[in-house]
Amino acid sequence: MEENQLQDQRQTGNHVVTNANSPEIMTNNIYTPAFLRQQIGKLVRVEFLIGTNNLVDRIGILEDVGASYILLRSLESNTTVYADIYSIKFVTISNSMANTQNQYYNLYNGSMF
Repeated sequence: MEENQLQDQRQTGNHVVTNANSPEIMTNNIYTPAFLRQQIGKLVRVEFLIGTNNLVDRIGILEDVGASYILLRSLESNTTVYADIYSIKFVTISNSMANTQNQYYNLYNGSMF
């Protein structure tokens, strides 16, 4: 690994760093990973399709997005969930600047907006 890449990794922790050499899927927001990267730090509810007809949702702060995964920080347990980006069907993004706990309650009860 080059020294510049190592330096970037130290400065950003484990977050994915994009630059001019990054693949288009990570930089052009017509692709899901690039679009979701613009939402990092926001409270989101992500719905995943499991199997053929089972939707499961997770709510948390979007921490990072890679080419094939997302990281969500749970507000309830302060744990991080690694999730497969290819099973995502819906993402609800909170644009409110209100209290995070209130946002979480609204997301959980389906009345986010």
